[in-house]
Amino acid sequence: MPYDAMSEVPDEQLLEAYARGDAAAARILTQRLAPRVLAHAYRMLGGDRAEAEDITQEALLRLWKAAPEWRAGEAKVTTWLYRVTANLCIDRMRKRKRAGPDLDEVPEVADDAPSAAETMQQAARAEALQQALDALPERQKQAVILRHIEGLSNPEIAEIMDIGARAVESLTARGKRALEAILAGRRAELGYEDDD
Repeated sequence: MPYDAMSEVPDEQLLEAYARGDAAAARILTQRLAPRVLAHAYRMLGGDRAEAEDITQEALLRLWKAAPEWRAGEAKVTTWLYRVTANLCIDRMRKRKRAGPDLDEVPEVADDAPSAAETMQQAARAEALQQALDALPERQKQAVILRHIEGLSNPEIAEIMDIGARAVESLTARGKRALEAILAGRRAELGYEDDD
């Protein structure tokens, strides 16, 4: 099958093709999934890009190792990969807690904002959100990130987290309320004083 045509092939079929030795399928699947895994790991790990890249590589390696035994229809590739990524991130965060606080600060990534003030405000908002997310219990943090940042549905999140849909709703609702409470006193500082 031509490379361009393969870009429309579902993830599960690409994984099966890779398991049969199709390197092009692996490239397409990596290009499709790696940015999503990296973004999820980056958020779960509090903005540590180097660790998020390590987690992304490890999660994709696990996918390639699982490919020969993959059973179509049991789980979506993305759901499986989000679960593996989340578990790797949680393991990494637990190791951090045991090792003590990380003294290295990750520099903010510069963007193409039209003014320095807007760039600083966007960075302050992102940092405030990340700090607020980091203050949540792990399960609430994971549910909020998957639902409100990654945009996954509650059934997808339930499968990733291996819990029921009602538990997802509860976790996301509690997490969202906690975020609002944490950030409530910072509205003016973050430039939201006129927003209601």
